[in-house]
Amino acid sequence: MRNAPTILHLDMDAFFAQAEQASKPSLRGKAVVVGGLGPRGVVATASYEARVFGVHSAMPMAQARRLAPHAAYLVPRFAFYRSISEQVMGLLRALSPLVEPLSLDEAFVDLEAGEAAWDSESARLAGIRLRGDIRRVTGLTGSVGLASCKMLAKIASEQAKPDGLVLIEPGTERAMLGPMSVRTLPGVGPATGDHLRRAGVTTVDEIAEAGEDELVRLLGKAHGHALYAMALARDDRPVVAERETKSVSVEDTYDVDIHDRVRVELEVQRLADRCVRRLREAGLSGRTIVLKVRRYDFSTLTRSETLRGPTDDLAVVREAAARLLDAVDTTGGVRLLGVGVSGLADFTQEDLFAQAAERRSDEPAEEPAGEAVAEVPAPAEHRWRPGHDVRHAELGHGWVQGSGLGRVTVRFETPESEPGRVRTFRTDDPGLEPADPLPLVRPGSDEGDGPAAEVTDPHVGRTEWEAGNSPQGRSVTQGEAT
Repeated sequence: MRNAPTILHLDMDAFFAQAEQASKPSLRGKAVVVGGLGPRGVVATASYEARVFGVHSAMPMAQARRLAPHAAYLVPRFAFYRSISEQVMGLLRALSPLVEPLSLDEAFVDLEAGEAAWDSESARLAGIRLRGDIRRVTGLTGSVGLASCKMLAKIASEQAKPDGLVLIEPGTERAMLGPMSVRTLPGVGPATGDHLRRAGVTTVDEIAEAGEDELVRLLGKAHGHALYAMALARDDRPVVAERETKSVSVEDTYDVDIHDRVRVELEVQRLADRCVRRLREAGLSGRTIVLKVRRYDFSTLTRSETLRGPTDDLAVVREAAARLLDAVDTTGGVRLLGVGVSGLADFTQEDLFAQAAERRSDEPAEEPAGEAVAEVPAPAEHRWRPGHDVRHAELGHGWVQGSGLGRVTVRFETPESEPGRVRTFRTDDPGLEPADPLPLVRPGSDEGDGPAAEVTDPHVGRTEWEAGNSPQGRSVTQGEAT
């Protein structure tokens, strides 16, 4: 632990949805939901306007539509999000050589390593400048947490959302953490939280009071030791720059143990879908498919299967995960499931369907969700995905609002334009074609050049509620009188 809050955690606010609003003037200030739009689609990100209606990440898309029927529902544009992420990560690397990206929209920064901060005041000013640079270069907002360790910096950035900055002064960590819910701590999901609640432990202070031995008895040696250390605000993990990705995985912990075997199988397929999306987003493929199952008694089983070559084929990953599940006894219930891919490479098999074609002859082939069989051209409607970019020979750049029944509806606008007009075309209209996203900042502008001027945050010294309701964002220092 350091004696200065020089670990910075940046988390962009509702990143995918905010990027869509920035690029589509007609959606600014409106409810926007980004994710899979199929029958089993889930929400990837919801704008803060959509969150007012109860929509949140990982929610089934069908439920989101019931809660916010008038929201704009869009398919992700990962290449577009990645281009913005690269700009943001570039700004972080200008602060320090030690930048640890966690995802497209989230990263840790060691400010000491870049001599960008050495005490509370310099750290606070570095965070303010960073937020200003991000807004200036991308037009988007991000929330910043500053603390003496990674765990606390991440908790601080969550408190800062949206569009804010929270600094936790060294020496105030225990008092700040104590009354918080156990779910605040990393690694405490719904199942662990419920297990602790049944033992009478609901706050971080009560974790510390329970003692290390009791936590080990309740949760096992590794988890018990780690949780006790976190409750005491101990976290000595360093910021590690650009770690090589060794695996890509997703997992879900369920509020109630799953007993229905069919439901377990469906959950594994859904996790395989999410894992492949992350794999493709990173431009990677892998040879080893891994299944993780945590049973009702907290015992955890891991099974893996190594393929002949690297793949990012959804059908192959789904089938391998299903085979691995066949060898696992889920009697008694399942509280956590995970699917991962390791043995990564930055290329895929030339024939992505080669392994899928080697199914057992007694199994019917299942087409990957959202993809067409190679020999059969996709229907014209499948070219037009809600939210994706198009160009019309006469009307210029626009984006798809929806399609079906041989028609596609397009709104013609650009990031710099006023909200545009809507036109409907036949899906095979020769004047309409898919297009690349337009950048949020026009090439050649001076908005992305040079460092930002020093910013004085007008909200330091105000209460968190007052600052949070300011349209200019907020900055709060934990541990100070406000």
